[in-house]
Amino acid sequence: MRQVKLGKEAGFSLSGLIVVLVVLGFLAVLAMKVFPAWAEYRSIKNAIAAAKAAGGGTHEIQQAFARNAEINNITAISPKDLVITRDNGQAEVSFAYEKRIPVAGNLSLLFDFAGTTDPSGEVAAKAEPAAK
Repeated sequence: MRQVKLGKEAGFSLSGLIVVLVVLGFLAVLAMKVFPAWAEYRSIKNAIAAAKAAGGGTHEIQQAFARNAEINNITAISPKDLVITRDNGQAEVSFAYEKRIPVAGNLSLLFDFAGTTDPSGEVAAKAEPAAK
């Protein structure tokens, strides 16, 4: 005859399961809110790379970005927000913007996105207009 040892039961309680599901649900909702902002950032990085590859002057690069932005539904920045610099005759395109994502009530996430085609990785700052 086999003897069964009595001991503590193992497993989740109903309240423990509810807490875990609430936390997982919150993380899933947060991921669903953050993913579109991250995907748009990746689209912008690809769009500036394509605009740089198209070549030309500042206006041509902005037009190439505008075409790509229309196709990829980029709304966070416009072609005028791009910082286009020349380094040894080579055009380098940079951008920087903030994205605020509301979470609940007055709680929100703030992301600072920036990117460049410069191999050094330095994002050029946008020139501030002169004060009058």
